[in-house]
Amino acid sequence: MVMAEDDLDKRAPGTGAVPPAPRTTPSGAVSRWGPRLVVIGLVLAALNLRPAISGLGPLLAEVRDGLGMNGTVAGLLTSVPPLCFAVFGPLAPRLARRWGPAAVVLAGMAAITLGLALRPLANGTVTFLAASALALAGIAVGNVLMPVVVKRWFPDRVGAMTGLYSMALAVGTSLAAAVTVPMTQALGGSWRVGLATWAFLALGALVPWAAILGGRAGRAPAPDGGRDRAGETEGRTAGESPAAVLGSRPDAANAAGRATTSDDPRSGPAADPRAGAPEGSEAGAAGAGVRIARSPTAWALGVFFGLQASAAYITMGWLPQIFRDAGVPASSAGLMLAVTMGTGIPLSFVLPKVAVRMRHQGPLVIALSTCGLASYAGLWFAPGAGSWLWAILLGVSNCTFPLVLTLIGMRARTADGVVKLSAFAQSTGYLISVPGPLLVGALHDASGGWRVPLVLMTGLMLTQMAVGVLAGRDRVVEDDG
Repeated sequence: MVMAEDDLDKRAPGTGAVPPAPRTTPSGAVSRWGPRLVVIGLVLAALNLRPAISGLGPLLAEVRDGLGMNGTVAGLLTSVPPLCFAVFGPLAPRLARRWGPAAVVLAGMAAITLGLALRPLANGTVTFLAASALALAGIAVGNVLMPVVVKRWFPDRVGAMTGLYSMALAVGTSLAAAVTVPMTQALGGSWRVGLATWAFLALGALVPWAAILGGRAGRAPAPDGGRDRAGETEGRTAGESPAAVLGSRPDAANAAGRATTSDDPRSGPAADPRAGAPEGSEAGAAGAGVRIARSPTAWALGVFFGLQASAAYITMGWLPQIFRDAGVPASSAGLMLAVTMGTGIPLSFVLPKVAVRMRHQGPLVIALSTCGLASYAGLWFAPGAGSWLWAILLGVSNCTFPLVLTLIGMRARTADGVVKLSAFAQSTGYLISVPGPLLVGALHDASGGWRVPLVLMTGLMLTQMAVGVLAGRDRVVEDDG
């Protein structure tokens, strides 16, 4: 049952008790609808965090022909998402502290809408890339702030609400991959019309967030029992990552690990490195001395994160084209990408639970990477004949994402250490992932086929396996010195 916002406001800090003098709200109707609006806004925002990426792959050949792109430029297009996530994601907590999370999420949805609407109007590669970057900047903000929204408005149901928006994100990813080509064909066959339709979904997400911002629901329950102190509460909570918010308890490391594993299944939040355990606490003091950049464990996680992200964006950007070049129809190629993205949904809920019960997660890394290698072998020898099997195996391999998020929560002893490790691993990892899709496009252009790119992809997967085994060792960054 959804708890009314008034009920949340009446809670005393840190307890379930109700103070004797509850604060009245200026608008009962807005108060009653506030949490419902946030749930609707959360789901609609999550649905819009991937169609700009997964909807492009099935139409990439038509876009290249229409704009005169070569393989290298098309590879640059598939490298833009992780680059934007690395650049714009870390800005989200700072903006949220200044303006509040509801306003920043609304701005992010507006950027997605505008970028998706402008992208089909581009008459050249530069303007297409610029419009794509605008939409991806809004997506980067949403990636980071979805967990913050959950923690602010639903502090007692973080797991359930995180699962809800994670599922919505996965649905949006698979839906765009599956229906973009059939929808384009039904609307006349123009790739411009097919891509433009996703702007309407983003436009729909503006409505609840505008209502949230305009009504009292735009202010989340204050942690001091109702006293919203001139931006202090708003600013502090808005910038906190899920790991940081959970960092005030002695068992913060385990709690932070569970929060981290629940994040966005294809793009985890870039945690704010300044957030952490309360000042003066034992956990905060221990975490404050961590030198992340000098930690071998942190570097192993950062490289592991980057290589798995590179594999994922190569898959989203190039897999449909590989299948199409093997004779698979465009609509079926898009559906296969949807299967790849959807295969990992149930595994994403199981893997973290398995990982936390193991002292060394290396065997999981090896198993997932082996699925990726088997898929690459299939794409080499029989890309068309076994296409559905290769798509499923790649979906299993992509589950290294929830695994690496779980490892981030397990490789630090304190909440502050988790936050620093998350920020380092994700920012470093997304930068590492940028060249992969670009190189795949350039090699395909130079060789005229997919075998040379598959050699590169195999080498990256083998490296990912080796680094992942190192990251899976039972060590924490606080012990690295």
